[in-house]
Amino acid sequence: MRSKSPYPIDTHVGQRLKQQRKLQGISQESLAKQLGITFQQIQKYENGSNRISASKLYELSQILKTPIQFFFEN
Repeated sequence: MRSKSPYPIDTHVGQRLKQQRKLQGISQESLAKQLGITFQQIQKYENGSNRISASKLYELSQILKTPIQFFFEN
């Protein structure tokens, strides 16, 4: 049985999201509003506790003008 800790890839993608969001000077609130979700959900994405769906990752890449592969690099 798997523990409650996030998968390493979910944590990595969340960290890359946070990095790109901050680099562009976008707040969690602003990003959440553009996605139609709460800023708490952005926090959960960024710390890896909630997995980002493919459709949300696509939307994030469009909003941040960032290729999807950026989130998986390194």
